[in-house]
Amino acid sequence: MSTAATDRQAHRPAPRRRARAWRWVAAFVAVTALHWLAAEWFERHRGAPPPLAPVRVPVQVALLKPERIEQQARPAAPAPAKSKPAAPAKRKRATHAPHTLQAVAPPVPHPKAPAAPEAPQAASAPSTETASASAANGASGTAATAAPGNGNNPSAQAQQASHGVKFSVPPSGELQYDTFFNGARNQPGTIHWKSDGKHYEMVVSIPLPFLGTFSWTSRGHVDAFGLAPDQYIEKRGRRLADFTIFNRNEKQIVFTRTPNSLALPDGAQDRFSMVMQLASLVRGDPDAYKPGVTREFYVVDNDSGETWPITTIGDETVSTDHGFVTARHFMRLPRHEGDKRRIDVWLAPSLGWLPVRLVQTEPNGTQVELLWRGPLNAPTASNDMSDAAQPANGAANGAANNATNDAAQDASANAATSSPAADAPMHP
Repeated sequence: MSTAATDRQAHRPAPRRRARAWRWVAAFVAVTALHWLAAEWFERHRGAPPPLAPVRVPVQVALLKPERIEQQARPAAPAPAKSKPAAPAKRKRATHAPHTLQAVAPPVPHPKAPAAPEAPQAASAPSTETASASAANGASGTAATAAPGNGNNPSAQAQQASHGVKFSVPPSGELQYDTFFNGARNQPGTIHWKSDGKHYEMVVSIPLPFLGTFSWTSRGHVDAFGLAPDQYIEKRGRRLADFTIFNRNEKQIVFTRTPNSLALPDGAQDRFSMVMQLASLVRGDPDAYKPGVTREFYVVDNDSGETWPITTIGDETVSTDHGFVTARHFMRLPRHEGDKRRIDVWLAPSLGWLPVRLVQTEPNGTQVELLWRGPLNAPTASNDMSDAAQPANGAANGAANNATNDAAQDASANAATSSPAADAPMHP
């Protein structure tokens, strides 16, 4: 009996030691979790921009409506550049067909009556000059017929320069942005922008925890009023995408989210092409957008459309992880009384007037923000559209090369004709 009781007393402290060990393990796990949460909070809030303060809206000095953009006249076709009429008396290549717009003077007729020995030579010189002048006038008349703006060629009329607001599409680039939700940093997002001066594509992608990636896609072309969306797509996480179609043949805007349709006005934009339309207008004429200048845009969502008044606040400095960036601040004014939803855009000239910061404030105070993080493919701030200029440059270079080759061939032919010793190498 005493032995059994002694054994039970000897084994009693063992459960207490195990419980004490588990308490130490739980305390270690709790402390580790608290440190991890603190580190996560610091990382997500490190470098977070301050919340938007109330902005003093400048007094409106101008209200701009959608209008046609300025279109430059296209360069002349390279074919007329090759047709430099040479003196007909020196041109011996009668076997080859003349180039386009190439005037060939008729041969000088021989005098019928006999004349003094020097008279035909004296008479032939002015007649040759007269024929050359006629040929030149004929060539210039033909070129004038093909020149733009003369009314004789419809395609030439389309190439005529038109006056309107200055417009310059930003260069293609892919930018990376830090994303913030109520000041908390999330995974980086991207803005993909591509344009060749005739067509464009814009994809905004923002990954959100537990919800998936939110993306907005705008595709279209450039018309007389600037960017002209053809299709706008909203994809929110795992939900089905909503499409907005701009049917320009029927002048209608249709949606997949609702059976309703809207009339398609000139210059209509979607929620994100509006940003690039604004950037193109500011890039074309930065001095025109001073504080107080307001421009209206007709903007379409995934089920409706309305007019957005975008006013210029002024030049500001935006703090990013790569330093301070000078940008011009634009803000959407209230669309109606009691409208508390706010959109702010900062366009940076150092990024080719692409956005360096975007903030959307909901009526309940929730803020979603994009802050420039750095370029994936750095855009250039130059005003030329390299992609659009390459075909023109190639055509110009090709025309110059063709003209050089023709001049070289003509010189070789003239040398071969004037030199009998060169006839053998010229013939196969």
